Amino acid sequence: MMVSEFLTIPDKDYFSISEVANLCKVKTHTLRFWEKEFKELSPVKKKGNRRYYQKKDILLIRRIRTLLYTEGLTISGAKRSLLQKEEKSLQDSNQETIRELKDILRDLDNIN
Repeated sequence: MMVSEFLTIPDKDYFSISEVANLCKVKTHTLRFWEKEFKELSPVKKKGNRRYYQKKDILLIRRIRTLLYTEGLTISGAKRSLLQKEEKSLQDSNQETIRELKDILRDLDNIN
């Protein structure tokens, strides 16, 4: 399933588990199971342990769904894929920070 095939995420801060299940085309028990399996997925819990998801959670759930249902990965394969993506993002961020620091050093050298 392509991301564009999902429903548009409404413009609000928090979503109930049933809203998220509808937006991500999965069942609520699946979401609860994925919370146990994927440490990155941790909705806010309020009033009587009710789950409230944010947009970032919905995007992550859609990614997990795609990895499992479309790409055919296992749970452990999906975990590895998410970890690799996170590591690459961190590496890219670190490289950008290094470039910015080098620019600052060059500017400081030019001042002297």
